[in-house]
Amino acid sequence: MVGETSMKVDMIKTHGEPVLTEPVCACIGYFDGLHRGHRALIDETIRRAKAAGCESALITFSPDPWITIGRMQKVQHLTTLQQRIELAGKMGIDRVIVLDFVKEMAELSPSAFIDMLAEHCRLKALICGFDFHYGKFGSGSVETLKAEAAGRFDVVVIEAVNDQGDKISSSRISRCLEQGDVAEAGRLLGYPYEIRGVVVHGRQKGREWGFPTANLKTEEETLLPLGGVYAGEAESGGRSWKAMINIGHNPTCNPVRELSVEANLLDCTEDFYDQPMRLRFYKRLRTERQFASLQELIEQLHRDQQAVRDYFQELRDE
Repeated sequence: MVGETSMKVDMIKTHGEPVLTEPVCACIGYFDGLHRGHRALIDETIRRAKAAGCESALITFSPDPWITIGRMQKVQHLTTLQQRIELAGKMGIDRVIVLDFVKEMAELSPSAFIDMLAEHCRLKALICGFDFHYGKFGSGSVETLKAEAAGRFDVVVIEAVNDQGDKISSSRISRCLEQGDVAEAGRLLGYPYEIRGVVVHGRQKGREWGFPTANLKTEEETLLPLGGVYAGEAESGGRSWKAMINIGHNPTCNPVRELSVEANLLDCTEDFYDQPMRLRFYKRLRTERQFASLQELIEQLHRDQQAVRDYFQELRDE
């Protein structure tokens, strides 16, 4: 079992015991973000599983293959493994299978990789994207997959899902976030972009100014949107609040070297120290900038807070 979740989760190791004794129809990929493009694979997997009278499964990798093969030391993602597991469950997948993608698994030839997968899972069908690659150096393709699977399980290849003339992809969504366009990122994802972390102690300057904030420590792999002020939502302990979220270095009165993530929860006076929190991003309000005085900053924060309220009021009026 991986993480704390009600979803059925299994880990496959290269030389481990078979993890599934019952047949499954499964989709395979890294699935960062589980966005609208991925939904085509998810929906086909669920449809095939229902037709075959078996469970649906999502097969993913951990850690990121780019890290394992040494191409990158640090990779930022739209979602952590735990988020991918939870999203898969919400989308109707019965179980998640995590491939323990250590160097030994990365070194497997395409043929050996498929043999390993078939030994561990009773696959009835494997659903993948048109650009799926596997095996050492990514030398396996959908063509070799079909050949390797012949007589063992069906292979279903899903073509690219396009939006406004371009493929929906994790990299496209990442570019949106890097530009601060969280609204477009959420549209391509099919849900608001969310980051998770634990609330830690800050310098409490916001509290002195009348804008107490929850300072969020996120995982290193989490991709943060472009610095600035956002209208969003904070959730902790099953409750949620409208939030004014700032990502930046607080240049006016409380400069910090490391990029900080702070959320001012509207109409909330509670402390959340050491508690997990989720922040969802809906709209970028402005860039972070240095003000001439603390008073100018406070006046701007009042305007930002009102802009958050106006954003949610407009949603209700639609």
